[in-house]
Amino acid sequence: MASTGVLPFIRGVDLSGNDFKGGYFPEHVKCMSSLRWLKLNRTGLCYLPEELASLQKLEHLSVSHNSLTTLHGELSSLPNLRAVVARANNLKNSGVPDDIFQLDDLSVLDLSYNQLTEIPRDLENSRNMLVLNLSHNNIDSIPNQLFINLTDLLYLDLSDNKLDSLPPQMRRLVHLQTLTLNNNPLMHAQLRQLPAMVALQTLHLRNTQRTQSNMPTSLEALTHLADVDLSCNDLTRLPECLYSLSSLKRLNLSSNQISELSLCIDQSRVSAICKLAKLKKLYINSNKLDFDGVPPGVGKLSSLTEFMAANNNLELIPEGLCRCGKLKKLVLNKNRLVTLPEAIHFLTDLEILDVRENPNLVMPPKPVDRAAEWYNIDFSLQNQLRLAGASPATVAAAGGGTSSPRDPQARKMRLRRRKDSSQDDQAKQVLKGMSDVAQGKNMEESEDSKYGDLKVRRWDKSLEKPQLDYSEFYMEDVGQVPGVTVWQIENFVPMQVDDAFQGKFYEADCYIILKTFLDDNGALNWDIYYWIGQEATLDKKAGSAIHAVNLRNFLGAECRTIREEMGDESEEFSQVFNNEISYIEGGTASGFYTVEDTNYSVRLYRVYGKKNIRLESVPVKASSLDPR
Repeated sequence: MASTGVLPFIRGVDLSGNDFKGGYFPEHVKCMSSLRWLKLNRTGLCYLPEELASLQKLEHLSVSHNSLTTLHGELSSLPNLRAVVARANNLKNSGVPDDIFQLDDLSVLDLSYNQLTEIPRDLENSRNMLVLNLSHNNIDSIPNQLFINLTDLLYLDLSDNKLDSLPPQMRRLVHLQTLTLNNNPLMHAQLRQLPAMVALQTLHLRNTQRTQSNMPTSLEALTHLADVDLSCNDLTRLPECLYSLSSLKRLNLSSNQISELSLCIDQSRVSAICKLAKLKKLYINSNKLDFDGVPPGVGKLSSLTEFMAANNNLELIPEGLCRCGKLKKLVLNKNRLVTLPEAIHFLTDLEILDVRENPNLVMPPKPVDRAAEWYNIDFSLQNQLRLAGASPATVAAAGGGTSSPRDPQARKMRLRRRKDSSQDDQAKQVLKGMSDVAQGKNMEESEDSKYGDLKVRRWDKSLEKPQLDYSEFYMEDVGQVPGVTVWQIENFVPMQVDDAFQGKFYEADCYIILKTFLDDNGALNWDIYYWIGQEATLDKKAGSAIHAVNLRNFLGAECRTIREEMGDESEEFSQVFNNEISYIEGGTASGFYTVEDTNYSVRLYRVYGKKNIRLESVPVKASSLDPR
């Protein structure tokens, strides 16, 4: 702690991560008479310290991730208090004092992740409130009078509650920029208040039972709306009101029942989505899209950088999509793709092309034009084998050859059966290109005897490996709840470590660490680390790397897999365990059979305590002996 001479001049202090469970609180804090902000996150507080009463200039107080059951105490005596952040505590309605809403400057209130069942009483008196977060509680209704005075609100998060309707007075929130209502059973609520919120920039309605009938008929007045999330609802097509959002940049429609992106099939209206000229990110995963459901005019979305349509029924994508020259991320995994347009090569900025789990896919050939130096996606057989998980020997055998389409005529006929006489010219050109490419490849293979063996051996048969049953290693609910899970490698197999031992690593062992968290969209995301002890044997090192990949496959997601070594851990990894990593001498036995005599390491432990027996590893030295 700083000397008492400088304490009156301190403007802010962060005491987060300390342990104040026993009631101890630094008494010198009350000497910081000029303190403007104070953070007490993750300190084990059960009540607010009385020293707060001395901090008359305090403006920002954060007490998140503690065990607070009440905020009663000194808050109302702090005349300059502007922000109270008390997320992730045990607050119930009785624990929120009415008098804090009489503070003239209170403008930020975060009571998310608590146990509130209703809106705090007298909250409507906070006339200067700008940011209000009441998400992740059990609130089932909002009183009409709440928004009569809170007309200056800029940010409102009511997600993950039990709301089935919204009060009409919400139309008074004409300055509101962010509205988040995710995971509420809004059912038949028509949301007629939305068109009046003319300053909205972000609107998230994930999992709110939206259908075509309970969406507003028009959102034309929302000229600033740039981010809309309608994922996990019951939409069968794009709501017509979205086409008038001239500033829309991000649209998430994943996990609905959408089969087409256009308003209707007739040619005059098929390009309605192209009105969204500023759209940068379009997410349409887990719907019912097929080739006909993506309008050819999608190429007019010149600002598009991400198009994600995983887990649909796409057999082909329109060539128009390849005219979106700024595309950086194209995700088409888990579809029915048989090929891609050759124009895919013109996407010069493409960084991620995900076409996994399309079993019949034949990639288009690499351009023969040597001048095309910008080409940055490798469609060669060698690279595709590598991506599919083939062994190094199989990849080497491919030796840079080109993949031969399996029965190209049958593929062409299967595609043609999907088309009728009214098919547009672009689709016909794509099919013709497929045919020409297939014929060209057949001619090359007949002239080049070097690939005769490859053709006979049917390289694709080598990829038909038995499916691993990952449930032998990982529980079914792994990665479904935010948090940290740790496994230790024992006899080649990952064994889950008890929560109490997380962050404690044996020097001769290897571990797999799964961090599960929610991204900005409320979707599950994962980071996978595998930690290598400095004394670990080869089998444990290999096992941790292999099972880290198995875990990624089990989750079925594209997540990071990061190697960490003892003594050289990244700061990011250390933060997973709140920077409290410790090492323990020794480890489990190697999984390899050995004929050597077993060497038992000498260890010394201090055991102490009466009711709660504790065991502590100490150096094997005479000085460690304790007469107790």
